[in-house]
Amino acid sequence: MPPILTIFFLVFALAGCNAPGEEEPLIPPPSHPLVREFIGYGVVRVSFTRVLNEPTDQDNSPGFIRQGDIVRIIERQPVMTRSGSEFWVYAEANYNGENSIQGWIQEDVLDVFDNESQAITASRNLSP
Repeated sequence: MPPILTIFFLVFALAGCNAPGEEEPLIPPPSHPLVREFIGYGVVRVSFTRVLNEPTDQDNSPGFIRQGDIVRIIERQPVMTRSGSEFWVYAEANYNGENSIQGWIQEDVLDVFDNESQAITASRNLSP
């Protein structure tokens, strides 16, 4: 092979290599609200929690959900408090039944899953 072609291939081979540590992290694309009607599913891991009209502890409660209940998470929002920020989710409980409840729940009382089958399995594995 002629030396000019060897140099040509060598230049292109080295140009395609990145030095270690220069790789940019993979950032997942944002989920557009029209892509899905909900974000995921949550399983209540505390004995019970209130479902609120607004993401604050001072709000009226339209209902309660119990340990092991599965909710469909529609929205997630950070809320600033005196001790920092905490996340709340707008969710729908009893989404397959007639007594559906929608409202805000503190995210830290939930285990969050991507799909319903994972949430069902986690709910069944919770000790009563």
